Amino acid sequence: MNSTKTVSSDGTIELTFSIPWKTMEATYEVVIDDFVKNAELSGFRKGKAPRKMVEDSLNRNTVYEEAIKRLVPKYYADAIEEHKIKPILMPQIELKEAKENSDWVVSAKTCQRPIVEVCDYKKVLQELKANKDKKPTLDDILTKVLSVTKATIPMILVEHEVTHQLSQLVDQTKKLGLTVEQYLASTNRTADSVRQEYSANAIRALTLEFTLEVIADTEKITVDDADLAKILATAKTDAEKKQFEEQKYYLVNMLRRQKTIDFLSSL
Repeated sequence: MNSTKTVSSDGTIELTFSIPWKTMEATYEVVIDDFVKNAELSGFRKGKAPRKMVEDSLNRNTVYEEAIKRLVPKYYADAIEEHKIKPILMPQIELKEAKENSDWVVSAKTCQRPIVEVCDYKKVLQELKANKDKKPTLDDILTKVLSVTKATIPMILVEHEVTHQLSQLVDQTKKLGLTVEQYLASTNRTADSVRQEYSANAIRALTLEFTLEVIADTEKITVDDADLAKILATAKTDAEKKQFEEQKYYLVNMLRRQKTIDFLSSL
């Protein structure tokens, strides 16, 4: 497969690949066939209208959009395999070139797990706890660990988190019966200041998340079946237990994170 990879200074990866016109053209025809099968045109039973009539009723851009949706996953997966990438984020897809009778060019931006270096966290925590006059809070402990952590978080990952937080803000303001603009005015903030605030929070949260993973790997902190069994035992109904089982991956990460925090607190 013909694809290229570029990596920005913050770790954002851009894969660029081409989809041959013959493949695009063939997929376009398949999409038309599928539309024909489900078409409901006046004077014809569902799926019985002439192909030419159905095709003439369709917007060509809509058909191409469906075709590209079907093709991108395979070509993206091939590019990932070609460049030996392990993405941790769904890609941002952008159509760079899309002309009939020419190969189509697609860009996919994503990122891998950032490289995180955590220096002597045990030493700084012991120094923090050496002050007998004040017992450090959890925030004190985590802030101290972050002070000896070096990491560059890909901006595409930060933007993903910020978008999620902004979506939650919209939902919250709707529940209050306010628009986002009204809410911001009532808190003396602007859209730009909120985005900057959310961005800073996202960078800290993501850095902490990856830092705790590094420490957990270093200290060989794991989650076993007994740990999971304790969580499952708290389920009050079969439906809740099933939900826990379906979220096992999330639960394992959550438990490992908590065990790592407990370990740091015990130093």
